Amino acid sequence: MFAARRALTTGSKRSSLRVMAVRFNSNEGATGSVRPNGSSDNFTKRERAQEDFYIKKQQAEEIAALKAQLAKQKKQLDRLEKQNSEETEKN
Repeated sequence: MFAARRALTTGSKRSSLRVMAVRFNSNEGATGSVRPNGSSDNFTKRERAQEDFYIKKQQAEEIAALKAQLAKQKKQLDRLEKQNSEETEKN
C-alpha cells in the first residue's frame, strides 16, 4: 500500500526527518483483473453480467425483427395463394 521513505537533510545543526509517502501499484485486487488462482472479483462478475444482458437484449431484438418479417412474408404468401386460386377458378 504505502511505504515511508526517509530522507535526512544535512547542512543544519539539527537533522530533520522527512517522510514521503509512496504508493505501490498492484496488479491484483479490485481492478477487474483475473487473479493468478483463476478467481475473479465483483467488478469482473458485474461486467460479465452486463455484457451478457446486452447480448441477450440484442438477440431478442433480432428475433423480434425476424418474426415480424416472417409474418409479413406469410401475409404476402397468403395473398398470392388466394390470387392464384381465384385465377384458376376463372379459367
